[in-house]
Amino acid sequence: MNHEGAQSADAVEWVPDILGPDYQATTLALPLGANAVGGGEDPAAATYQATLIRHRPRVSSTSVPRERGSGNKPPVLFIHGWSDYFYNTGLAEFFTNRGYPFYAVDLHNHGRSLGSPELGGYVADLSDYDAELLAAHTIIAQESGGPGATGTDHPVILMGHSTGGLTATLWAHHHPGLVSHLLLNSPWLEIQGGPAIRRAATPLVQLADLRPLMRMRVPERSFYWRGISSDAYGEWPVDKKLRPPRAFPVRAGWMKAILAAQQEVAAGLKLPMPVLVLLSSKSMLGPVWSDGMLHADVVLDVRSLALRTLSLGNSVTLERIDGALHEVFLSNAAVRTHAYERLERWLRGYVD
Repeated sequence: MNHEGAQSADAVEWVPDILGPDYQATTLALPLGANAVGGGEDPAAATYQATLIRHRPRVSSTSVPRERGSGNKPPVLFIHGWSDYFYNTGLAEFFTNRGYPFYAVDLHNHGRSLGSPELGGYVADLSDYDAELLAAHTIIAQESGGPGATGTDHPVILMGHSTGGLTATLWAHHHPGLVSHLLLNSPWLEIQGGPAIRRAATPLVQLADLRPLMRMRVPERSFYWRGISSDAYGEWPVDKKLRPPRAFPVRAGWMKAILAAQQEVAAGLKLPMPVLVLLSSKSMLGPVWSDGMLHADVVLDVRSLALRTLSLGNSVTLERIDGALHEVFLSNAAVRTHAYERLERWLRGYVD
């Protein structure tokens, strides 16, 4: 697949996806950039792979009445978090039942595109995701408007979770004509503890220039996985091979990339599109498991994130959801319902 859009959407090969008959996937094969680590087993490979997933329901769900047809609403592109992949069928159905074509991307070295778990999630710069996001955007635009359609003719509603939210934010900043609206679900816009901690941590990862793959000593806990997985306390069938319970190893080069991206956000982005940020109302970041962690963000400091939303632009809506997990739309059913009501209210105000 050529990320410059030389291949039309009609030529894209969609195959059945692991999520079932209403979902299809296609592989995005892209040239290996200077900083990227290949997703395949051959370290000398000239390409790496990402995966684009789409939801095409054969029969509309009866849980939510379908509103207007998909032709008059912009498509949604969802970016998962670090060490994660797309599996939230409820999120896809929420949008398609309201007429929004829904797509998600498994970034390279993640999920369906995972080569080696040891290098899972590694990038030296978040811009290394640009090519696959542009490739996905080209396919979506052509499916929305035909072979001659461009991204600026058919901008997407870009949605990102956690590190995917940070990636989505910067991608929208660098490609504003391709994004009509930005939805951020617990985006990792700031490190735990705020800017002072980020500034103090930056010199600690300078070894990344010499040893980018050096594994950093950080707590490795499964608390978040326990809250989402049906193998523990959650409701979701999370594949342990695609989303390890303790996440991927944290490496110095990746951490340096995160800090650099957060610094760019902190400097102020002046995003031109409307932005919605959804966060849990509280964090629980302690080292010992507690049942209260089933009703809080156990990954990020939501207070730091809430303050950092002020750096995004002049049209930013912040919604704090009581009892929400780190991935707001994987919370328990009552919390999810409340979060979807907030999302729908925002869509009606800014999109419909």
